[in-house]
Amino acid sequence: MGDGPSFEEVTSIAQSIQNRTKHQPKIGIVCGSGLGDLADKVQDADIIPYSEIPTFPVSTVPGHMGKLVFGNLEGKPVVLMRGRLHCYEGYPMWKTTIPIRVMKALGVTTVFLTNAAGGINPDYSVGDMMIIRDHIDMPGLTGECVLRGYNDERFGPRFLATVNTYDAGLRSTCKQVFEDLGLSKYMREGTYVMIGGPTFETVAESRLLKGFGGDAVGMSTVAEAIVARHMGLKVFGLSLITDKCCLSYDSIENTTHEEVLAIGQKRAGDLIAIVMRLVKLTTIE
Repeated sequence: MGDGPSFEEVTSIAQSIQNRTKHQPKIGIVCGSGLGDLADKVQDADIIPYSEIPTFPVSTVPGHMGKLVFGNLEGKPVVLMRGRLHCYEGYPMWKTTIPIRVMKALGVTTVFLTNAAGGINPDYSVGDMMIIRDHIDMPGLTGECVLRGYNDERFGPRFLATVNTYDAGLRSTCKQVFEDLGLSKYMREGTYVMIGGPTFETVAESRLLKGFGGDAVGMSTVAEAIVARHMGLKVFGLSLITDKCCLSYDSIENTTHEEVLAIGQKRAGDLIAIVMRLVKLTTIE
């Protein structure tokens, strides 16, 4: 059948998971760096390690625990990915998004995608949080789109329109959440660029992405957003700016994964508060 998961495989994974939890989630949350502790807020939780799910890919990145957490958050049935998958780990792009397809099979109708990102926009500061308005899919533009290969119409259409991928209503609600929590000074809204990784950007690459119109850059999220839209899910994205991309050869600073995790932990409380309030205000279908 070529690239991509089979509908039968996704259905089988979902059924094996459903046998281990009493919950029927409607909101799926992918926890990026800094949001992992959100899982501790989930009530009546059922926790399933990826490694215990047949044919489910396993996360290998430090800081990504690799567990599904089912339960109730702010009165809503949710499933959290505590640790996501990346193509730089060696997985084909489509395989990194199997969890999103499984979420749909479990009944999820809305997904929240969070990540740690480098700030390209010179006006952004470390610790800012960017509501994703649009994205640039660099792998997709160079022939590695997540929907490449065989398309099963039971998942979605062969040719997908990706304008308005990020739900306008959820973005508007989140802006109000920032205001209600007194965090408006940290709020940004912009375009997220996905690169393959695992290398951080050179000065020339950062300048290129800035010229393309990118405001923040990272190694995830876009493929997940595309697959979610492919299946008709509502999508919301939020980036924590954990470092500043270097745009000058005169002030080069090397970004490290440890620094990214440290900033994530520093802003964890605010991220958790924002996502919890957004979950509370989200109408489930």
